[in-house]
Amino acid sequence: MQKIIFLIISSLVSIISFAQKQETVYLDSKDSTINMYIAVVPENKPIKAFLFLLDGFGASPRDVLVQTTLPDYAAAQGILTIVPVLKTGSLYFGVDGASQQSLKDQVESVVAKYHLQGKDFYMGGFSIGGSCVVKYAELAVQNNYAVKPAAVFAVDPPLDWERFYNAAKRVVRLSDPKQVNSEVTYMINRIEKEMNGTPQTAIENYYATSPYSYSDTTQKAIKNLLTTPLMLITEPDIQWWLGMRGYDYSYLNATDQAAMINELQRLGNKKAVLITTTDKGYRKPDNRKHPHSWSIADPVELTKWLLSQNK
Repeated sequence: MQKIIFLIISSLVSIISFAQKQETVYLDSKDSTINMYIAVVPENKPIKAFLFLLDGFGASPRDVLVQTTLPDYAAAQGILTIVPVLKTGSLYFGVDGASQQSLKDQVESVVAKYHLQGKDFYMGGFSIGGSCVVKYAELAVQNNYAVKPAAVFAVDPPLDWERFYNAAKRVVRLSDPKQVNSEVTYMINRIEKEMNGTPQTAIENYYATSPYSYSDTTQKAIKNLLTTPLMLITEPDIQWWLGMRGYDYSYLNATDQAAMINELQRLGNKKAVLITTTDKGYRKPDNRKHPHSWSIADPVELTKWLLSQNK
């Protein structure tokens, strides 16, 4: 009986110690659906750093809090965590000019609101959110932003939109027209719209917008990250993708990530890291297996890595 009581008390203490204060901030009083964020604030301890955490396409801050304990764990280590929706909404493209400007505005607003001048700034994101933060880090160096990230991580982001577009077109070509995943055709049309053309007609737009471009031999975008600590995390479970979707390596985001980290390391960035996982990808609340998931990023190890990259 005493053992049971001890376990119950221990569990309660663990839950209480992990609990953090949450604040929801709307930057437009007339619209609660966009341009807002949830702040997970450290309680009873000073703020030592702050982290912007962006979710994937079509999701929301609440989804992030369901899918990963990273915001709570980071806050418990003294990191103020911001989980936003940008002005461009949940269906944002992330790397486009409007999304990037909105993210920059939110970063500056948070710095002012919470008096974070001089604090270390981290960024992370999942899927399109990962694309968004990597692009921000590049532009922060290129355009000498006042607030630059000290470290960046991205969980299975698409990075090379030329590769993505060509691979999506191949998926359509190889598929039964009646069974093509609607997400694939949507992305083909969305990329053409955002880039104002195809890779054959507007390749310079793809180079200018993509966080990484395999075919851009000038390496213009990634040369902005030569001194930025960058961790890319992926679970290239090819058997799952082949069996569930009929996708091969050409359509996996891991292709971009490995190529980008390889080039950054060859250019001299000793803090560019690729993490590959096995059987870590599961989506909550039903723990459904999916290698493209927040769960492949370990909150404890990731927070430890971020804090080790202090300026």
